[in-house]
Amino acid sequence: MAVALEFIDFIVPIELIKAKYPGGWEQCLADHSNLIGGRVWYDGYLFRDGAMGPAGIEALVQQWVDLGFEPMVTDDGKRAWKECCVTEHMFGGPTLPCNWIEITEDGRAAFLKGTNPGKVMGRGSE
Repeated sequence: MAVALEFIDFIVPIELIKAKYPGGWEQCLADHSNLIGGRVWYDGYLFRDGAMGPAGIEALVQQWVDLGFEPMVTDDGKRAWKECCVTEHMFGGPTLPCNWIEITEDGRAAFLKGTNPGKVMGRGSE
């Protein structure tokens, strides 16, 4: 499975949400229930939220930092995504290196590395 990409995407692995999100996966779904199928969607592996501009995506990243997530890591002076990944659909992928996500050949969806992209979940799907 895969998640559709549009505008600026904020992606988190569901397994990490289960482990770190206060209240786990069920609480994450409850907290985003009014957004699911609109700007939020997910497949069996990835949770996607999004924004249309830099300020919106910065606010999303900060919300998840406030929940205890570590978005980035710096290794040998180079920054990379760690527990979340921000992608820009128009520019074809992650804004920083992200070793756990892959983008489909057409650039329209992301999937967890090592899995089959299969069905794409997106706006209007639940």
